[in-house]
Amino acid sequence: MTVVSDLDKSSLLEVIDSHKNDEIIEKLKEIPIDIRENVKEVSVDMWGGFPSIVQKVFTNARLVIDRFHVRKLVNKSLNELRLLVNLKGLKARCLLLKNGADLTEDEQEELKELLNSSTVLSIAYELKENLRNIYETTTTVKMGIRRLTNWLVSAKLIFGKTADTIKKHLLNICNYFLNRTTSGVMERLNNKIKLIIRQGYGFKTFESLRTKLLACLFK
Repeated sequence: MTVVSDLDKSSLLEVIDSHKNDEIIEKLKEIPIDIRENVKEVSVDMWGGFPSIVQKVFTNARLVIDRFHVRKLVNKSLNELRLLVNLKGLKARCLLLKNGADLTEDEQEELKELLNSSTVLSIAYELKENLRNIYETTTTVKMGIRRLTNWLVSAKLIFGKTADTIKKHLLNICNYFLNRTTSGVMERLNNKIKLIIRQGYGFKTFESLRTKLLACLFK
């Protein structure tokens, strides 16, 4: 299903029983045109159908690729590389994926030892941390495009298809730097939705699920 939320109010707005463009567009167009035209930004993940949906439904809105999903994609590639160089175990995974700034002194020493075992993994980790720094310190779209374009030169060699995906969505990724809009609210709502479904032991119909979710999560 497709879930729509108000990021300002942390409110669930709609639950659509589809992940097909035409069906999502049809449902969203039930929203009055004056409301849709007032939407300024729409934050999404990198699913390929979202640009056309936003263009047709929220005609004045800017598309923003959520930073969480970009970093999640890079972390996934970093973790896959870890397994390729045969560094298994939860400890190694946590050390690599945790923000470097949040590591304790002991963890920093453990990470250093871990990275010394693989030059490629060390470069990949540095790229992951550089991406985080770009997100934290970039202040304009133009700066973001320049810095991410430079980052992609090295990332292409290490992360391959992941770098290609980021390059494909580069402008919408960099739209984040205008207002630093993120769909973190949506991630929290998704967790609540999963909890409601578990507590309800499932629902016989989609409409009963939709009604329950809106009753609990609409503000």
